[in-house]
Formats: sequence, C-alpha cells, structure tokens
Amino acid sequence: MNQQSATTQFSSGLKVCGLTKLNQIHELIAMNVDFLGFIFYEKSPRYVLNHLSLEDIAQINHQGKVGVFVNEKVEKIIELAEKAKLNLIQLHGDEDNHFIIELRKHLHPDVKIIKVIRIGNNTIENKNRIHQTFSNLPAIGNLSPITYYLFDTDSKAFGGTGQQFDWNLLNEFEIPLPYFLSGGISEENIKNIEILKQQPFALDINSKFEIAPGDKEINRIKKFKTMIHESPNGMIC
Repeated sequence: MNQQSATTQFSSGLKVCGLTKLNQIHELIAMNVDFLGFIFYEKSPRYVLNHLSLEDIAQINHQGKVGVFVNEKVEKIIELAEKAKLNLIQLHGDEDNHFIIELRKHLHPDVKIIKVIRIGNNTIENKNRIHQTFSNLPAIGNLSPITYYLFDTDSKAFGGTGQQFDWNLLNEFEIPLPYFLSGGISEENIKNIEILKQQPFALDINSKFEIAPGDKEINRIKKFKTMIHESPNGMIC
C-alpha cells in the first residue's frame, strides 16, 4: 500500500468485531459490512462459543468472517477455522514468526492471516519493538504468510478496551503490509485519521459501539459506516 497524504481519498473497509448475536450479524451483512469478527478467546466477555455454535458461524453467508485467537494452538485454530468456515484468522496474542509460518502451512490457502501489533506508550522501547517486527516479517519463499497487520491498543485483556493509542506513532514507520486500525475508534476521533500518512485498509470497531459486551448498537454502526464512506469525495471531514 502506498503512502497517502492527509488530503487523499479515504475508502477504508469496516470490520465489526466481538459479534455474538445472529440477528445483528444479518443486519450487518445487509448493510454490507466488510468483515465480521468472532472472538475465540475463552477469557473474553465476547467469547463467541458462549452464544453461537460452530455450525451457526459456518452457515453465515459472508466472505469476511474473521476468527480472533489469542495464543491458541495451531491444531485448534485449524480445526475451528474449518468447522466455522472462517475466511481470515486474526492472531491477537504473542504468536511469533515460527508459529505464523507453521499455521500458514496448515491453513487452507484461501484463508488469510491478520497479525495484531499491540501498541503501548510512545516510548523508544515500543518503537524499537515495532521496527523489529516490520524488519523481521516472516516469509515462506518470497511470500509473507501474513496478509494484513492490525494495530490495537495494548492491554492485558488483549483488546476490547475502547482506548485509543497514539496514532502519530504509525507515521514513524513504513508499514510493509495493508493494515486494520483498531482501538477505541468512534465518531469522535475518526476525523483524526487524516494524520496518518499511510491510510488503513480497514477500520475495526468493537466496544465503542456496544450496549453490553457482544450486543452491538446496529443503528449507530450504520450511521458510522455512512460517515466514513459518504463524506465529500470519500474523505473524512
């Protein structure tokens, strides 16, 4: 993805994560949301298998079903991806390059991998960690097993904090892959996306658009989607 100035066109996709209710999922599909996120982390208050079965998820007719995993075993991810007919796997834990390569070798070729980079304070230590991640992008032959990055606010709970990290930090790097932007995105701060030289491939919303964990404010999401796609010339005002 080429770098873009703050005045270039914004045409990001939208991912709604932490879904647990079939009726809400079908409403999101009807409004053409690009990605549907299902959390397969048992400690999450949005753990999908407390609400939906693998068969329920498999029967959802959508090409952007994302399974979110945290430090899960490769074999378990493969099993759940097949049974739920997932299209993308989001690795939200501490998975290293060896793990990612091993997962890629066993995943169906059409299933893409999103690797999350959790962003903490704007410190030299964190900057060095991010730089090292980009420098050591894993490869199988000449190809990266990772299709997308996702940047989220660091937390012990592995996401869902509703807190925004300092987006200015991303401007200090040449990000080697298209990326999802997450972490407390809402109507109030979305205009600040203009500061990003390299625009996100998609926005990832979750806890800021909920009545309770896993229970989404569908009408608010619909208005937000209109906000990011129907401003003049596709740009955020």
